Amino acid sequence: MKRKRTVALVHDGGMRFTTTTGSGRTIVFGDDKAANELSPVETIAAALGACSAMDVASILAKKRQVWTSYRIEVEADQRAEYPQVYTRIDVTHIIEGTVVLEAAVRRAVELSASKYCPVNAMISAGATEVHHHFRMRCTGAEPREAEGEVVVTGPDRRPDIIA
Repeated sequence: MKRKRTVALVHDGGMRFTTTTGSGRTIVFGDDKAANELSPVETIAAALGACSAMDVASILAKKRQVWTSYRIEVEADQRAEYPQVYTRIDVTHIIEGTVVLEAAVRRAVELSASKYCPVNAMISAGATEVHHHFRMRCTGAEPREAEGEVVVTGPDRRPDIIA
């Protein structure tokens, strides 16, 4: 069953648009950084990070991992020519905790990238290559650190999405 998402944008002058989503949330897009207006393109990178982070946090909780800090860093390369699409995005999950197993972190990142995150699926179906990485540090009874690339998605590698 398809789910319909809606947004309405109202021009507020200059390059400012106030957006209201179908669920009642408000977002202001524009070019005024001092007014905390959002860049549409930067918002795509942030949405990818947030979508994947929500998946990974949920999966790690189900795997009974115990973390004290978790952050995601997203770095996106945007081409200079128009349309100025992202050509490569690196998403790095950085996790520290008392019960953090490398296999659990790798699997959570892999599941998010390959199955659950719709933002990643949409981006990967287009021109963008997305590299999914992790860095972890376990501070519990058996301290250890690990890092690496888990999976690369896109470009045009999701025919099941675009068909």
